[in-house]
Amino acid sequence: MNIKEIDELLKKTDIENLGQVLSSFEADERSGVQKLIVKYKKKIEQLESIRAEWELRMAFDQAFAAHQVLVGIDEVGRGPLAGPVVAAAVILPPQVELLGLKDSKKLSSQKREALYQEIQEAAIAIGIGIVDAPRIDEINILQATFEAMRQALSQIPNDYECVLVDGNKEIPQIMSRQHAIIGGDNKSASIAAASVVAKVTRDRMMDQYAKIYKGYDWESNKGYGSSKHYDAIRSQGITPLHRKSFLKNEGID
Repeated sequence: MNIKEIDELLKKTDIENLGQVLSSFEADERSGVQKLIVKYKKKIEQLESIRAEWELRMAFDQAFAAHQVLVGIDEVGRGPLAGPVVAAAVILPPQVELLGLKDSKKLSSQKREALYQEIQEAAIAIGIGIVDAPRIDEINILQATFEAMRQALSQIPNDYECVLVDGNKEIPQIMSRQHAIIGGDNKSASIAAASVVAKVTRDRMMDQYAKIYKGYDWESNKGYGSSKHYDAIRSQGITPLHRKSFLKNEGID
């Protein structure tokens, strides 16, 4: 086989069998082949590192609820000037493998979308909570976040014994045992899954709203206070999706 053919073979080889295939070329002294071996060994090492990170996140969850059903919950959208706050609650099966899953903010939009689909297919249960701008103005963003989280949990049909919440505050009016985990979306498998589901859900909503309320650049800023967003507010005014309480804080009437 020439170098190109070997490269094509290695590209098509399943990662789980890649090491065995590479070993068959170890004795080939051609420099091009040896470079390919180094290249694909790094790919295996990267996979092993990603898998080790995932196992740590799963072990983190099990430390809190060994042999119990655990729900991870996270929210997105506390800071934007417009749009809802969205929370997601997720129960993952104990043997699931979602490689590369972590805090949604650390993922590209393409990776989030791919993982969102994997989570939808793998999760035992998913709940979504959405609280809109008028309600945020009425009760404040912290209470709106808690309300969205309670909504998300109410959509979980399964019995569960433990809730892991991203952040430093537990959810009021929840009877189940719960733990607030600072930085939980980068420590816990189930919170990371909830982070991705909440982020993708809200981003899709803002993309649709951007088609209705043009000029605010919501397809890019997702309702956050970018310069284009502020310029549009000043030139076009506010929409029903804007959080008036947030705009007062920014000195905009």
